Amino acid sequence: MTRHSKLRAVLSVLSAGLIAYLLISYFLLPDLWLFRDRSRIDGLSSMVTTTEQDIPGDPINVGLVGSKEQVIRAFAAAGWDPADKITLRSSVDIGLSVVLDRPDLDAPVSPLFFEGRKQDLAFEKPVGKSADERNHVRFWLSNQAAEGGGSLWLGSASFDRGVGFSHDTGQITHHIGPDLDAERNLVMTDLQKAGQIASTYEIPGIGATTTGRNGGGDPYFTDGKALVGVLGQATASDGN
Repeated sequence: MTRHSKLRAVLSVLSAGLIAYLLISYFLLPDLWLFRDRSRIDGLSSMVTTTEQDIPGDPINVGLVGSKEQVIRAFAAAGWDPADKITLRSSVDIGLSVVLDRPDLDAPVSPLFFEGRKQDLAFEKPVGKSADERNHVRFWLSNQAAEGGGSLWLGSASFDRGVGFSHDTGQITHHIGPDLDAERNLVMTDLQKAGQIASTYEIPGIGATTTGRNGGGDPYFTDGKALVGVLGQATASDGN
């Protein structure tokens, strides 16, 4: 066998392996997961996002009341960056950021779905030198009513602690830190420090749980509440 023939044979084996991995991790295993855990999924709160394969994702734990422009301006003032849409270019950039340990301030976040659609907005705050670790939050313009009127944006905040493979399907994903309440509180604290929150109130979320698992198979715990911030300039008379 010639050198070129050996190279072609190796490439053929690698291509076949990649195709098999994609078929198993992105098609076969998600369906098997849904079949195995259907009873648990049916019992989950509606305040939980889902992946593209309808696997439960991260729970809703934050909210904002205001216009889209107010949300974007608030996070800019708080030092958070808007996340890119997932494209071939942005996917390559985040991969290089992780491998080369270099910054990618607007790295994309994977799509999660709530109330029938993927996130409308997403923001992130890097930790360290690369996109391997980051604080991030997704928001959906909700159909639910806000206290006092206005547009209610419901969000899911979590901390990405590293890139790896899903514990349930083998798909490439960011793994999240387990303390979702800490990430919720960080988002709201940063917005408050930037003077963007006029007041806050709580709404029921997923409910208290110590045994949650998201779409990547990562465990999490939470008090199950969603903290909602009303966007606007705080005044001395505000109680929050």
